[in-house]
Amino acid sequence: MRILIIGGGGREHAIAWAVRKSPRAEKIFCAPGNAGISEFAECVDIKPMEFDRLVAFAKKEKIDLTIVGMDDPLVGGIVDAFEENGLRVFGPEKKAAILEGSKAFSKDLMKKYHIPTAGYHTVSSASEALDYLKTAKYPIVLKADGLALGKGVLICETEEEAKAGVSEIMEDKKFGDAGNQMVIEEFMTGREVSVLSFCDGKTIRLMASAQDHKRAMDGDKGLNTGGMGNFSPSPFYTPEIDRLCREQIYQRTVDAMAQEGRPFKGVIFFGLMLTGDGPKVLEYNCRFGDPEAQVVIPRMKNDILDVMDACIDGTLDRVNLEFEDNACVCVVLASDGYPVKYEKGFPISGLEQFRGRQDAFIFHAGTKFDEEGRVVTNGGRVLGVTALGKTLKEARANAYKAAELVDFKNKYMRHDIGHAIDEA
Repeated sequence: MRILIIGGGGREHAIAWAVRKSPRAEKIFCAPGNAGISEFAECVDIKPMEFDRLVAFAKKEKIDLTIVGMDDPLVGGIVDAFEENGLRVFGPEKKAAILEGSKAFSKDLMKKYHIPTAGYHTVSSASEALDYLKTAKYPIVLKADGLALGKGVLICETEEEAKAGVSEIMEDKKFGDAGNQMVIEEFMTGREVSVLSFCDGKTIRLMASAQDHKRAMDGDKGLNTGGMGNFSPSPFYTPEIDRLCREQIYQRTVDAMAQEGRPFKGVIFFGLMLTGDGPKVLEYNCRFGDPEAQVVIPRMKNDILDVMDACIDGTLDRVNLEFEDNACVCVVLASDGYPVKYEKGFPISGLEQFRGRQDAFIFHAGTKFDEEGRVVTNGGRVLGVTALGKTLKEARANAYKAAELVDFKNKYMRHDIGHAIDEA
């Protein structure tokens, strides 16, 4: 098979890494890719939102399967564009990707189909939001309705903070058009857990649980980021929690989307809060998480191409999705100053020490080659240092040991990824 992967971050590197292991993969392309992905895929200088160019490339290169890694093209309708041209593609159509593309849509869906989530109110103007906030309970959560790189969520402790948040999202348009509508949500407390799944429109197969670290600094302090590290499995995702989620959330979501005439084929990411009242949905994503993919995919036993084919063909009920009885931890090496302001273009050393290793991997998130052919930093999140272990503690120790092998100017990382393991 000739495969095209769309995206250029750590998630797409992890997908490409898994695709490469399939005996069915003959040739891999990635648009636009990065320095790490180029080790086993041909990187193509086409941006993910350039649908016409991507379609033309897929036709010219006789691509057998295109895998869309990123949210923007999925929500924008790239799957529809490929299917209209008779091209085979993995991911949800635009009408299904709205599950992530609009928080108002997903909250209304959960309310209609009795899927447990936080109480909420949707507003379409700043004045409407300010009126609602006068009688709200605090703390409260403000969410930009559309895509905002995982950063369009503000937790406000007081009415004054919430007013400032409304101004930021709806008036200053910090997150662009994503803030045209806003969801004001009840604040939930508990453990956060991520569960990814494959779907074929009617059947759902769950992947291993994972847990993200969104805040930039140790102790879960600082600004929200795209993710500073992850681990899998979550020790807090117990068999009892799994049972409740299967009864009340997973299949119910797939059935709801089908009932709405929006059958979902691809990956649904369930962001869960384990509250005192049971598990509730924080958010849905319509693709692999980043860096969730980096800790879940290395644990998967199945050939990823077989599973994706089953999702497209509607035969997922015949797939037994299996994961290794081990653990995985990813520590993100970022540029100091991320997510606000940071410098790029610094050479990275130590990458060669990971070639051929089966226990630790480097997934490139923000890298490129400079004019001298060196791998240099090219983003806020630069690398995901990922390691396996028999237990979570062993995997964490291996990941931090591996992180010391890599260096670049302004290297920054959290030192407490997986700290919750000690409390389990």
